[in-house]
Amino acid sequence: MKATLKSLRETTANPAVSIFVTTHREHPANQQDHIALKNQLKVAEDRITNEYDKQTATVILENIAEKTRDWNHNYNLDTLAIFASTEDAQVIRFPFDTEERVIVGNHFATRDLVRDMASAVHYYAVVITREHARLIEATNGLVVIEFDKNDNEQHHMEHIPFPIENTTLHTSSGAARSNASNEDNYLKEFLNRVDKSVQELWGEHKMPLVIVGDRRNISFYQEVCDRPENIIATVDNVTDLESGSAQHIIHGVQDAIEEYRHTLYQQALASIDVARGSDLVRTDLQDIYQAAFQGAGDTLYVHQGYRQAAKIDPKAQTLQVVEAADAQDVSDDAVGEIIELVMHNGGNVVFLPEETMGDSQPIALITRY
Repeated sequence: MKATLKSLRETTANPAVSIFVTTHREHPANQQDHIALKNQLKVAEDRITNEYDKQTATVILENIAEKTRDWNHNYNLDTLAIFASTEDAQVIRFPFDTEERVIVGNHFATRDLVRDMASAVHYYAVVITREHARLIEATNGLVVIEFDKNDNEQHHMEHIPFPIENTTLHTSSGAARSNASNEDNYLKEFLNRVDKSVQELWGEHKMPLVIVGDRRNISFYQEVCDRPENIIATVDNVTDLESGSAQHIIHGVQDAIEEYRHTLYQQALASIDVARGSDLVRTDLQDIYQAAFQGAGDTLYVHQGYRQAAKIDPKAQTLQVVEAADAQDVSDDAVGEIIELVMHNGGNVVFLPEETMGDSQPIALITRY
């Protein structure tokens, strides 16, 4: 998803059409999603045909129609986003809410999506019992997907696709099971197989892991895990691990996710303090913009929801804060432009609560030099 957004951010087109539709995860609410999509496509059609020549409008609308004609709304998340130009159209499901709208310009409208993704904790929940293992991808408190053997991502796996049943690595022999050491070894071997599959999928996305199970299974998993440093939390009090819904599992790990988020906040403040001692912190918007533009930004810290109108001159590398965003050549979200510059040049963006950053320092950039 990050790679897709990066590609979209870097695309220039005339026009670049961005369409956002509010959708629903569950039946029967998602039965109305096709109507919401149809309505937004009509808004887009009216704008494109009114603002551009017939040939351009026809090509874009055909690209959109090709990708949405047989869209399966049973797999919708919270937002359906369509990005279209005369070259192509992409339809993406997002696990967070955005404002329903149509935007036509020279660049795709990805700024709010980038903010939402950068501020979210995105992780894999590895759910383990003695007999069974599940893998759930989630962002904050919402399920993105629970992995299934029919998923395209698992079709060509070297290791066992999820869900994984422990059908071959434990014994039904009473004599063997009476030996606690044998039982532990069978379980560890099963969990090692599970971890091999986790690590193969992790290699594609590098997301942190939350291990969910009872204390014994969690302890064994940590022992056999190839990359224990990727485990950000363990949770041993969730019920119905095998039969409970994916959302039930993710709801049960939220206290651990909040603890992890708090740890990130404290680490961020410590990093700012260390960098300040080395004169590597910029807090003035003009200084931050110039450093970000020049590719010197290592990590940008922003309090959630912070926006600032400003007049930006890329040629002069200047940013002038203004009170009103409705003047000519004024960006209503200069902070968003800084975020995109930092990410474009390989830097990181961390969003912090306003109370963590403080009113006097809503934004800070640690530079590379």
